[in-house]
Amino acid sequence: MITVALPKGALFSDSIRLLQSVGLDFSAFLDPKSRQLQIQDPTGTAKALLVRAQDVPVYVEYGQAQLGIVGYDVLREKASQVANLADLQFGKCRMSVAVRASSSYRRSLELPPHGRVASKFVHCAREYFNNLDLPVEIIPLYGSVELGPITGMSEAIVDLVSTGRTLQENGLIEIDTLFESTARLIAHPLSYRLNTDNLCNWVEQIREAYTVGVVKG
Repeated sequence: MITVALPKGALFSDSIRLLQSVGLDFSAFLDPKSRQLQIQDPTGTAKALLVRAQDVPVYVEYGQAQLGIVGYDVLREKASQVANLADLQFGKCRMSVAVRASSSYRRSLELPPHGRVASKFVHCAREYFNNLDLPVEIIPLYGSVELGPITGMSEAIVDLVSTGRTLQENGLIEIDTLFESTARLIAHPLSYRLNTDNLCNWVEQIREAYTVGVVKG
């Protein structure tokens, strides 16, 4: 029996729908009265774990789940040792640098050396500015990072952007994009290589399902 790690949050409903299309029904998680964190498919084929998105690659890397669905942003941030098998093409967003619209900065390279950048994606932010050869102080924030520039605590933020509405409503603008992010299918490398519990077959079925557009971006 395979175990799938499912992410709470923005990717959750689409992940459920995609897996349903290949015969893995974990829709019991959608019951608002349910407090279950682990359920079994009615056919007894697989079970699923409901975890924070940031924890999905951790459960897969350590083998408590053989498959997982998670955003590319999380994969980049966690740098987990998992097999990144497919771009599922939903949950589209981007990792961006943003500043106050009233500031003079219009490119990341215009930020002052040793300036401050607030982000919950500390690894991604640090890697980006290191590649630019621009020394900055990364301030870890895990709530509303938009408050960094608003309060003057930071010159910029690095954060996920979907529609851009939150930035706009808080007087911020994007000045650069680090990378695009979508949902990814990941697997435990050894389980995938050994085809444990016919894992490769499930992977192929899921790939076929997203190819025919079961879930629209």
